[in-house]
Amino acid sequence: MANLITIKKGLDIPLQGNAKDETTEDSRTEVFAITPDDYPGYTWKVAVKPGDTVKCGSPLLCAKECGDITLTSPVSGIVSDIHRGERRKIEFVSVIREGEQTQAEIESDGTLLSGLRKSGLFALMRQRPYDIVPDCNTAPRDIFVTAFDSAPLAPDLRLNIDDKYLESGLKALATLTEGKVYLSVPAGSEIKSNAAEVFEFKGPHPAGNTGTQIAAIKPVNKGETVWTLDAVTAARIGEFVETGHICYDTVVALTGPCMKNPHMIRTTIGAKLSTLLEGEITSDMGKVRTISGNVLTGSRVDITDGFLRYPYRQITAIEEGDSADEFMGWASLSPKKYSVSRAFPAFLRGLSKPFSFDARIKGGHRAMIMSGEYDKVFPFDIYPEYLLKAIIARNIEKMEERGIYEVAPEDFALPEFVDTSKLELQKIVREGLDYLRKETM
Repeated sequence: MANLITIKKGLDIPLQGNAKDETTEDSRTEVFAITPDDYPGYTWKVAVKPGDTVKCGSPLLCAKECGDITLTSPVSGIVSDIHRGERRKIEFVSVIREGEQTQAEIESDGTLLSGLRKSGLFALMRQRPYDIVPDCNTAPRDIFVTAFDSAPLAPDLRLNIDDKYLESGLKALATLTEGKVYLSVPAGSEIKSNAAEVFEFKGPHPAGNTGTQIAAIKPVNKGETVWTLDAVTAARIGEFVETGHICYDTVVALTGPCMKNPHMIRTTIGAKLSTLLEGEITSDMGKVRTISGNVLTGSRVDITDGFLRYPYRQITAIEEGDSADEFMGWASLSPKKYSVSRAFPAFLRGLSKPFSFDARIKGGHRAMIMSGEYDKVFPFDIYPEYLLKAIIARNIEKMEERGIYEVAPEDFALPEFVDTSKLELQKIVREGLDYLRKETM
């Protein structure tokens, strides 16, 4: 019997556009790309040049600090572009799929850890503290695997999981730590494991966030390191261990109020959005914002030249709202306006019914208001306002006292959503973690 943990603090945002169960095949996309910004913690340098022929699993980029850690090509084909931005920063490396799809030979020293680094699977994991690709010189105290996502309109991760490979992956992960592997599943799930300690989670978002699960099971203290990953990555590791091959297929949920027909689509990691979303976006709702990921933590991408970004499982389309013309503006009493604090009469129709949110902030930036509103949606045993103030002040001692080692930017996505002050809390936490790492390592 799995351990059951109930999360009471949180919020399920009722966004329109939930994907239907039907799954289609992406047969049009021919260009795929890897974006280094999706893999924080290392400086990535290019291992190929335009025109090079690569196979699935061939290294496209490698870490400057640890050359064994690579980002690999999701398809066989020709390297088409190494796109650079300001100060020659690498924005993405793209590959055109051509010919028969074959797997590259992974040249490792025979150990599991070396194989994961060379295959690119190591870069799909994250480390706490700092929320980065794991430090190649540090062994984890424990490893946490989440088998569900509770974010708005998030798909069921089991669509991308082969149970046989998941168990193999969990067994492999258990050899990388002297501690335990913890597997978090939704309450009532049929997912079982003999290789990991299973915990069931019940409650609103962020119950599916790894940070919430770590805080409830075994929090991270100063001087400790844990690794985190989703069950999809664990299954990929299991398949790699069993077959020597890497699976780059993914089932992506096309979601949001601006999708004509929200549904699932089977494609490949890093797919180009202009072909993946061709004919999928409504044209009668004004300017549309396309997000690779969910509306709380996803990356804003340009539909013309953008690509599917890590963690490669959801695309959301919502209105920008910059041309909205509402009677009485912010003072409108329309029941279509959602409010956590019941400032609008929408609660009379039921706040659980789907709303068509747009990208407007609907307020101005101001000083942080110590109202306790963050605490209502923040299930950690820390005071978020005080931690944020310590980060803004760059006071390392206070940051450590107030729980900086436990958190990642995604843990502050809901507080950012309900924030009266309209502060960019995730950006503040990201900058704080980077500053702490720079000053203490």
